[in-house]
Amino acid sequence: MTHPLVDQLRFTRSEWLRALDGVSDAEARRRFEPMNCISWMIGHLATQENAYWVLWGQGKELWPDLNKLVGFGSPPSTPPLEEMWAAWQDITHAADTFLESLTPEGLLTHLERNGQSRPESIGTMLYRNIYHYWYHLGEARAVRQLLGHTNLPEFVGDLGIKAPYRPGHQR
Repeated sequence: MTHPLVDQLRFTRSEWLRALDGVSDAEARRRFEPMNCISWMIGHLATQENAYWVLWGQGKELWPDLNKLVGFGSPPSTPPLEEMWAAWQDITHAADTFLESLTPEGLLTHLERNGQSRPESIGTMLYRNIYHYWYHLGEARAVRQLLGHTNLPEFVGDLGIKAPYRPGHQR
């Protein structure tokens, strides 16, 4: 069975998709400084999932140049929306392979790569990933408001249906 925290990440991703539905390439590339543009945010969140769940979790790296374009600390850019969605889709699909394997015990461990160990447990990394999405969800909503979009979706959507509380593994 999928761990409840993984269900929460998947729900968060679905809210991300819902929040950005209908945004055009031109709108996604518009930047209201000091915020980044929406297409940057999409690629940026993909870089985190790529680093955590694909590179560190599985030893594979998808879209190796993405981090230079939209990674933490990279200079502002306005990448094409279609390209950022393609990267996000590829990476989240690959990440799910790792995420499906997580157990309650595994969430307490630390990922290792090339003799280095991540400082946070996998469970803490999963929380960080979820909260990172919500940060950018609010930021993307602000950008959409600045673009003049109205009737934006209310959040948090169908949490009680798509990802209700359920207890984790009982010891």
